[in-house]
Parts: sequence; structure tokens; C-alpha cells
Amino acid sequence: VQLQASGGGLVQAGGSLTLSCLVSGFTLDYYAISWFRRAPGKELEGIACHKPTIRHTYYADSVKGRFTISRDNAKNTVYQQMTSLKSEDTAVYFCSAVGSYGQGTQVTVSS
Repeated sequence: VQLQASGGGLVQAGGSLTLSCLVSGFTLDYYAISWFRRAPGKELEGIACHKPTIRHTYYADSVKGRFTISRDNAKNTVYQQMTSLKSEDTAVYFCSAVGSYGQGTQVTVSS
């Protein structure tokens, strides 16, 4: 099982960014996919989780209404669209599935 997050970068506050998570080693269709982040000096925070079998998506209060998780099973890729970014969204973002975490991607929001 491998997961690789990408798409991070530097963006101004109020801007948008879309992260991608390419998965391999398992069939994406039926597995829950989650996004986590670790901000400087803070603990790992779970921010979104999509469970296709029950058609349910969870968002943490800190990102609800601003972040959207989606997936393209044909491309084995999960996305996280992030809008109205704030300086407190600065963190390393990770995707996770089947108990594995991929390498993170850095998102820096300048105020």
C-alpha cells in the first residue's frame, strides 16, 4: 500500500489549493480515505474522511465549508479542494487509507 500526497505550496490567505493523493496497492473504490494535517507545534489533526460504502463524508469543524474531499477511482486518486485558506491552515498534509499514511505535502498560507 502506497499513498503519495502532492499539490502543496505557498498561497495567500483567502486563496485556494487542491491537494492530490495517488494511491497504489489496493482498490480505491471501497475504502475510506482520510486527510490529516500537522501544523507546527501541534498534534496531528484529522480533517476529512470519505467513506464510499455509506456515502458519508466527515469534516472537522476547522475546515467545514471550506474543504471538499473527492475521489476519482479510475485514476486511483483522492483530492482535497481547499478554499478560503487561512494562516492557521499552514501545515503538512497527509492522506491515509487502510492504516497507512503517505508522505505529506507542505501547505503554507501567508497572511
